[in-house]
Amino acid sequence: MNPLTIGLLIFAVTVALLATGMPIAFALGTAALVFMVAFDGWNSVHFVPETIFAGLSDFTLVSLPMFIIMGAAVASSRAGSDLYEALSRWLHRVPGSLVISNIGACALFSALTGSSPATCAAIGKMGIPEMRRRGYDADLATGAIAAGGTLGILIPPSITMILYGIASETSIGRLFIAGILPGLLLTGLFMAWALFLSWKRGTRLVDSDRIYSLKEKLELLPRLLPFIAVIVGVVYALYGGIATPSEAAGVGALLCLVMVIVIYRVWRPMALWLILRDGLRESGMLLMIIGTSILFGYMMSSLQVTQSVAESIAELQVNKWVVLGAINLMLLVAGMFLPPAAIILMTTPILMPVILAAGFDPIWFGVILTINMELGLITPPVGLNLFVINSITPDIKLPTILRGALPFMGCMVVAIVILCVFPGLATWLPQKLMG
Repeated sequence: MNPLTIGLLIFAVTVALLATGMPIAFALGTAALVFMVAFDGWNSVHFVPETIFAGLSDFTLVSLPMFIIMGAAVASSRAGSDLYEALSRWLHRVPGSLVISNIGACALFSALTGSSPATCAAIGKMGIPEMRRRGYDADLATGAIAAGGTLGILIPPSITMILYGIASETSIGRLFIAGILPGLLLTGLFMAWALFLSWKRGTRLVDSDRIYSLKEKLELLPRLLPFIAVIVGVVYALYGGIATPSEAAGVGALLCLVMVIVIYRVWRPMALWLILRDGLRESGMLLMIIGTSILFGYMMSSLQVTQSVAESIAELQVNKWVVLGAINLMLLVAGMFLPPAAIILMTTPILMPVILAAGFDPIWFGVILTINMELGLITPPVGLNLFVINSITPDIKLPTILRGALPFMGCMVVAIVILCVFPGLATWLPQKLMG
């Protein structure tokens, strides 16, 4: 059996295992173990623990639980509602101001959590009921939060980019910086669509029953100072040459814990225990996925599947942009069924040789990949953000949420096209800051 046929068989078996509802880590590990034994014999089992533990010994992985605790701490407080309220007071005269305020709050919250579901839940719980109370259509209100939440995996710190950096052996610091301008671009596109749709639907009204005075606008700004302090602290530690990404993650986790204890009075032992418990649970899940995905990649490589796929694509006499289009389409389809962590860890070892052979920058491609993962988060049947929003607003049907999210998917496609035409949007800032 040739490697390409084996690859198709592996793909079919893995998807079938995931479709049963089996946890991702167990599905990847089972598929890897079955094919290693089937093609290399029982002696290959001896390499399983060594491969998994060698992959998990990477010091960069220390940053994962730290960033997760950072997000869990912020999500446990009123930080999201404070962001939302401050922005809505300043933008209340703009058409579609509440939608724009929520998208802006999602962008700022993303810079603290690195998690899409956490961003969706924190901003959505406050923003969606308020938008509906003030007359916004349910599809626009829910679609904006579902899409705005995806910014959590593009704007640094990003757990998705950490996983890509580990899988592709590229600088996580450069990946973080590369996500800043595309993140702002995508935020701007989301806001532009919200403003246009609000104007088209005739919501050119003051989005509040009252006019806020300058004093009322300024009184909430001090609540934003802790956010700015945390972001500046992490950025300075990371890019000021003081700390590695793992150490900067520790700084961020500490600052977030201090912020929620001092500012938001989340100091009771049970509340702190819940933060640490949630962080430990998600960290354990991700590390198990990483360990088994490394074993999965080892199996693919030992059976020559990775090398054969890369060689087959490289031998195609087509333009490199056609290859990139095919990769984007594959990632979009994969995102409909699999979570970002599984896609990145499964496909990056296969795609990296193709990307490098085509002459694409791996840092730039990391941003393109992340936007594709954002698309998957609001694409059925397994769009995680859609279900998060549905759990917040159970009276709104899933098709309504999806209808509201569709235009924002178009904004993501536009962002990918813009980045292909102007790749410097992703590569200029890392080169400028890090050489």
